Amino acid sequence: MKKKIAVFTSGWGSEILAQFLTGMREALIDDYVDIFLFLCYPLYIDSPETKRGELNIFSLPDLKDFSGAVIFGSGLNFREEIDQLVKRCKLAGIPAIIQGAEHSGAYYVGSDNYVAVRDMCTHLQDEHNVRDIIFFAGTKESLDSETRLMAVRDHLTEQDRIEDLKDIVYTKWENAAVTRYITDYCKSGRHLPDAFICANDGLAMEACVTLNANGYRVPEDVIVTGFDYIDDSQIFDPSIASVDQCFTAMGYAAGQLWHKLSLNAPCSNSVVIPCEFVPGDSCGCSELRNSDKVRRRVGRENFSNRSMTNYFNRKLNLIDTTVLSCLTFQEFKDSLRDLLMKNHDYEGDSFHIILEPNFGLSTYDSNLQLRRYGYSMYMEVVYSMEDGKPYEEFQFRSSCLVPGYTGEGPNHLYVLLPLHEGAFAYGYLVFRDCMDKVANHFLQTYQSRMSLVFDKFRHAISLDLLNKRLMEIMRVDPLTNVHNRTAYEDEEKKLQAKINDDEAFEFGIAVFDVNSLKLINDTNGHDAGDAYLVRSCHLICNVFKHSPVFRVGGDEFIAVLTGEDYVNRFKLAKMLEKRMHPYTEKLPLPPDYISVACGIAEFDPENDRLVQDVTKRADEAMYDNKANIKSISRVLP
Repeated sequence: MKKKIAVFTSGWGSEILAQFLTGMREALIDDYVDIFLFLCYPLYIDSPETKRGELNIFSLPDLKDFSGAVIFGSGLNFREEIDQLVKRCKLAGIPAIIQGAEHSGAYYVGSDNYVAVRDMCTHLQDEHNVRDIIFFAGTKESLDSETRLMAVRDHLTEQDRIEDLKDIVYTKWENAAVTRYITDYCKSGRHLPDAFICANDGLAMEACVTLNANGYRVPEDVIVTGFDYIDDSQIFDPSIASVDQCFTAMGYAAGQLWHKLSLNAPCSNSVVIPCEFVPGDSCGCSELRNSDKVRRRVGRENFSNRSMTNYFNRKLNLIDTTVLSCLTFQEFKDSLRDLLMKNHDYEGDSFHIILEPNFGLSTYDSNLQLRRYGYSMYMEVVYSMEDGKPYEEFQFRSSCLVPGYTGEGPNHLYVLLPLHEGAFAYGYLVFRDCMDKVANHFLQTYQSRMSLVFDKFRHAISLDLLNKRLMEIMRVDPLTNVHNRTAYEDEEKKLQAKINDDEAFEFGIAVFDVNSLKLINDTNGHDAGDAYLVRSCHLICNVFKHSPVFRVGGDEFIAVLTGEDYVNRFKLAKMLEKRMHPYTEKLPLPPDYISVACGIAEFDPENDRLVQDVTKRADEAMYDNKANIKSISRVLP
């Protein structure tokens, strides 16, 4: 059986992550091994609950089932998570390899950020006479960002120019922080620095866009540099002067290091890949490189990417409408499974949607709390296909990670992404061999939309059920537990709609009035009167057992007779009469005393245009019956 390597990171550095994984898979091509990428998308500006929900995917694997773990640190700037992952690897007895930030408990694969940034600073000084500098940093916790900042500081210190570092702006890797800073800077009227040095290419491109929006040109008015040398920065206008960290080479080194460790072969604890500063248009060195070839390649790719994006968005919209039209959790599962069975071109023949077992139950009980940490031992399979074969069981052990996984066949890359709302775990998604989707952020869009639509469905069903329960409460008589006047008025409207449509149907109205209620209330109290009403109601319901019964007044009930009860209406009226006590006003009344007057009228389509026409005749018949009951009681000895 194949060995397994776990890779942990966030997906915001999608292009460099794809490069790293490409290099890693190339190094492992002769090994019998699958890579499981546990991927999430937390932001520094996210709430603690949202971060917890994203990072929870790291808790899914049992690392004892793996032969090693790789932490891609360039995409994961959460020190506590890294410490926890390294600790788990140690407890599981497997090697941990970390990229981007050295850790005492892990092997290290990195690039020489420091030397490359020193080369950048030397180039800016010698070729462009750069003096004043503003540095856009990531976070203080990011070793990569702080190393780049240290290289700038050390260069200026050696030149006795540390005062030329005019400002350090911690952006938390958010482009919006660059926009705010430069906009405010330009409005202040201060002279621009000679250069904005940015900790990554995304911040550099945002700086160029914002400077242009404020009337400044790059590099004519100010130089901008970046870091990472991603495709977007190469085709950007101006192309960004940047540092190529050689992520593919780092991934290859990580794969080779794992291979040696798996064989217990001698190896170094640390592998450092040289970086290269690549001048570009944004520092005024367009002649030193030709970005046109990259632009043409990306231009060709953009056509297919636009087509894929259009299809992708239609697919997500279809999932939205399919899920949100469902009225029950079972319908939700069936509809989503049917949709993906018919069309899974985007997801592929190996794709899985796994849910927490209490997700469905929580749609029916909003008080039921879902897990905040980790995943349940057994998960519910909503949709699962591996190599084109559906997984037939509705549950499987979460430690298995992928339903239908056999560990046989060619090497694969599995990508596992969390489904959640805030800190509450809904489940997770599994894609396979989807390097293009890792690189273009489609996975993040798919994951976030699925989490959102699942959350909308869950809350919509919960709210619908709550409303239905409230409506039922509002439509039920609290004393007798039969329907109340509000419910009868609704039923009356339904009957009226059928009459208006000239439907050929039969129905009757039975009106009941409980005799002697005032006498019992006055002599024995209202509790006895309530008990008497309940007994009388039970009798009516037991006789007219196929008809809805409504309490429409203090001692008044109505039954709508259809079907068998309508056919046998007169027999049932006689049965009701036989089960009652003879009417009397003599005290004391028997403890189980029941006396009810009843009148029945049938709908006459030739003459009745309103339900009230039928009810009026039934009410008149009831009063005739009441009078008859009382008259009989007077002649009894």
